[in-house]
Amino acid sequence: MTDRSGIFSGDDPFAIARAWLAEAEATEPNDPNAIALASVDADGLPNVRMVLLKEIEDAAFVFYTNYGSAKGQELTASGKAAFVMHWKSLRRQIRVRGTVSREEGPQADAYYTSRSLQSRLGAWASRQSQPLAFRGALMADVAKVTVTHGPNPKRPPFWGGFRIDPVEIEFWADGAFRLHDRFRWRRNSAADPWDIQRLNP
Repeated sequence: MTDRSGIFSGDDPFAIARAWLAEAEATEPNDPNAIALASVDADGLPNVRMVLLKEIEDAAFVFYTNYGSAKGQELTASGKAAFVMHWKSLRRQIRVRGTVSREEGPQADAYYTSRSLQSRLGAWASRQSQPLAFRGALMADVAKVTVTHGPNPKRPPFWGGFRIDPVEIEFWADGAFRLHDRFRWRRNSAADPWDIQRLNP
């Protein structure tokens, strides 16, 4: 049993994460839903980049990208990912590790449709992570797909969501004299109960 209270209280880590994100939305000046997403390449070399988390579901975290990108290929190959959300204004962070699956159904279609037209066309035009000779070439590709796909483009088959099903979630809050509060929720699989431990700072 852990001595959790206040911002750490509750029996559902996803509810805690949603509550922290809601607080951050009121204090962070830009992209409170930004996460530093980590993957590994075929040689096991880590890769990390910032992406925007789009949903905290009842049992998973969801973001969207081009499946042909470096991160898309690495996540598909390994089936694993980790990320951290850090809010400087709140002096808090959430760390997540887990397995990955694709979201390619109606949920992905709905999110794609909710984006601006320019972003939807950009998803079609960009060969994400591939070399680009000059920016004008990209803008020419945007013009081409605008003519081809019109004002209501469907979601590209190479673009969609990734769902991270966590086996570990850590909630971290800044403490006086660097004696931070840390609680780690861990389980072997999504079917198992969470084991919660307080960690040394």
